[in-house]
Amino acid sequence: MALLGQALVTDSGSLLPLGFWSAVTVWVERPQVVNKRLCGARLEVPGRPARGQAHGPDEGAVAAEGASGGAEPERGGDADLGRGEAVEAPGPSRASPSDPDPPLEDLFRSLVSADEQVLPFVRGAREAKQPEAGAEPEVSLRTLIPKASAPRPSPAPRKEMVVKDVFNGTVTFLPLEGEQHLKVKKSNIYQIQLRHNKDEEWCISMLAFSPERWDSDGIIYPKSSWLGKELLSKLARWSVENKKNEFKSTLSLISLMKYSHIYQELKEKYKEMVKVWPEVTDPEKFVYEDVAIATYLLVLWEEERAKKGITEKQSFVDLGCGNGLLVHILSNEGHPGRGIDVRRRKIWNMYGPQTQLEESAIRPNDSYLFPDVDWLIGNHSDELTPWIPLIAASRRQSKKTQYREYLDFIKEVGFTCGFQVEEDCLRIPSTKRVCLIGKSRTYPATEEALVDKQRTQYIDSRQSCAQLPHGEDSSCSSSGCTIETNHCEHHTYLNYLSDELPKGQFPENERKVPQENGIWINGFQPRDKIEQVRNCASLPRDFIDHIVLKVANLLLNGKQQNPKEESSDRSSKTWNRGGSLSLAEVANELDRETLQRLKRECGGLQTLLKNSHQVFEVVNGRVYIRDWREEKAAKKTQPEAKRRLSSEAFKTRLCWFFMYHPDGCSLSSESCSYAHGTEELRQSQTLKKIKQNH
Repeated sequence: MALLGQALVTDSGSLLPLGFWSAVTVWVERPQVVNKRLCGARLEVPGRPARGQAHGPDEGAVAAEGASGGAEPERGGDADLGRGEAVEAPGPSRASPSDPDPPLEDLFRSLVSADEQVLPFVRGAREAKQPEAGAEPEVSLRTLIPKASAPRPSPAPRKEMVVKDVFNGTVTFLPLEGEQHLKVKKSNIYQIQLRHNKDEEWCISMLAFSPERWDSDGIIYPKSSWLGKELLSKLARWSVENKKNEFKSTLSLISLMKYSHIYQELKEKYKEMVKVWPEVTDPEKFVYEDVAIATYLLVLWEEERAKKGITEKQSFVDLGCGNGLLVHILSNEGHPGRGIDVRRRKIWNMYGPQTQLEESAIRPNDSYLFPDVDWLIGNHSDELTPWIPLIAASRRQSKKTQYREYLDFIKEVGFTCGFQVEEDCLRIPSTKRVCLIGKSRTYPATEEALVDKQRTQYIDSRQSCAQLPHGEDSSCSSSGCTIETNHCEHHTYLNYLSDELPKGQFPENERKVPQENGIWINGFQPRDKIEQVRNCASLPRDFIDHIVLKVANLLLNGKQQNPKEESSDRSSKTWNRGGSLSLAEVANELDRETLQRLKRECGGLQTLLKNSHQVFEVVNGRVYIRDWREEKAAKKTQPEAKRRLSSEAFKTRLCWFFMYHPDGCSLSSESCSYAHGTEELRQSQTLKKIKQNH
């Protein structure tokens, strides 16, 4: 036995020991949060249903993993994945009496009781202390699933026994070998311990049973030094972070193994789209995001067909399909469907006739029910999102964050429409990655007329709320509501809705037209066909330059700088990186008229600063001067598509730092992507193409 590492933590908020067990739960149930080479884990606990619901016939009792991160599997960043949300340690419940396998406690005893060395290691200090009644260790079985990767095959999933001893503050991991006859892989046994030193000081330790024989494959079993450094540091940080996750784990409703394999197949199949992407948006983000969403739907639909005993692939309509890539992938994979969007995209011409895309505005009324379609998708549906459950249901056939409140409102609409709404999180590079799924109804077909009446009343109640003047001391006229308008929950939801969907508000003084006319609500405003530009492009250049220079001077200790007339020898002094300010502190230094103009024409101060990418870096609400020496090092690992875009823009713009920074540019002229003076400027490739085409 050897100590791999120790971490001292100070608990000033009385979070330990519960915070430690919450951190351990993240590692047990979501190991890919730390080990990026894993896809996830399945967990089986005796007397407790496996986490997750969907699984294939070859997977047995499946438990879903779940990552706290929002990135797609290949690109998850530590800032996203390692947030350390406090996860409640799950409690026991009753095991299935029909389970043919022996209880895990019996299996655990049979595996370790005969070994005179392993059992004392697992017990730790238990032999020295008399455990309390009911304080026996909890034993669970974890299956670690590696990411499917190309071109080399991934190792097979590996099982390990997890022994959680709350009484002694230890959790021990016992890797298992063999198929029919399991045995403990003693070389890779490790344990995490929590000890209370004194007062607010605690110690978390990482121990290995036999470190000299540790067998690392670099994927499922990292090096033992990784456990004592990377994993230990994460557990120590999470243990004293008072953060809770209000969203579900990712991929909790589908089979994790199927998702991993299909995702890798689709990624290989559609990776060329990154190279030919004609839109101005980031090709990697949008291509891999839609590949991940398509993978999720394909697995979900496959499991639905298996459950219903059907073979015909489901049809679909994607309402607000945007670039249409999701429609293209689903159609290519054999699902008949089409996409509809108010604005045609350039990339639509690349897909071919088999991908059906329509340019049309969709309004929530009887003309848009799609009765012959199995599934309605709202991936980029925006102002239509709250109406999708109503559109689907009306087919005559069988302390929260603002975002959380908005999602709850959409779920409320779904339940009111008679759907059993399930929530899941996608693995996509987006902060808003929650998906809501309505696979089944909550009522029998004989009650359709009654439920449809409830839907109509629900729309009426929302319309009544919308007609009340905001800010007046009046009462909400929604059915059964007697709360003042400023505190009415109906208005709270409407306000959230208008913030998320500015084009989908209900105008005041509009009355709902009777449903017999086929229109559900008068005044619904779909978004304009021509998209309004809100990215600073419409602002005068001198206005933007003034703000950029002002903010930069604030960060550079408030020293006013003038454009550089000549470069000087800067090799002997340190380059001034300046300090940092919160967005609120920066806003306080700008006049009200400037802030209002920014909000009106480009989305706000943060948008302008983020778009001034050459000068600033905005991280977690704080503004910094960008140091291009660090960016230069990071570019070496950039994907090919981004490197190609960077080379096309090389020396097409003047270097702001060369012109305005007191120390000039931190890079030499040869290393800097921007021009150090007008003599270095070159014409952009985009302008060349435009001139050639004319």
